[in-house]
Amino acid sequence: MRLDAPVQTRNGARGVEQSEDSELLKRAQQGEMAAFEALVGRHQQKVFSMTARMLRSDEDAAEVVQEAFLAAYKHLPEFRGESAFGSWVYRIAANYALMRLRHRKVTAQVEEPEGSPTFNERGSLIDEVADWSRDAEEQTLDAELRKAIDDASAKLPEEHRQVFLLRDVEGLSYEEIAQAVGDSVPAIKSRLHRARLALRAAIDRFYAERAS
Repeated sequence: MRLDAPVQTRNGARGVEQSEDSELLKRAQQGEMAAFEALVGRHQQKVFSMTARMLRSDEDAAEVVQEAFLAAYKHLPEFRGESAFGSWVYRIAANYALMRLRHRKVTAQVEEPEGSPTFNERGSLIDEVADWSRDAEEQTLDAELRKAIDDASAKLPEEHRQVFLLRDVEGLSYEEIAQAVGDSVPAIKSRLHRARLALRAAIDRFYAERAS
């Protein structure tokens, strides 16, 4: 299976596109590889754009696109057309991208922080230790605030946390998120509103505790 440059469709009407997708999908499910490659060509660029915005890395996005379409091909017999093919692939790619983001977070937590002190063979400190100034205090406060937000985010229901991540962290549009998670824009806005309220409450509690 080849993941080539996307084939550009002349007719941008969604209904026509979905109709053409449905026909290609039927042929692909019957084992016609050319039909599946045509589906890849029609949706590859959109999926890549979304994952690149999520991951902020073209290289990682390209790998996710590959993984997503391979997974879609593997599960073609299970796809019943309850949603559009493009939305289905969007959701697969979004999930792969989210897994990579979670992996990055875990990796960042266990790696040695950049700029940490270094020592020579005798164990003596090589780098000068910075003074404990107001800047250092502010950095500590920022780190504590980030931890409070991360903790509050981790306690959110998965569907709310996912929407918060895609919108406020990764900057996707409501329409892109709706396609990625397979829900309506109003539902996405509702989840995001609840997530923001929960995180705002966590921030208010953090500063209240600091003040007391």
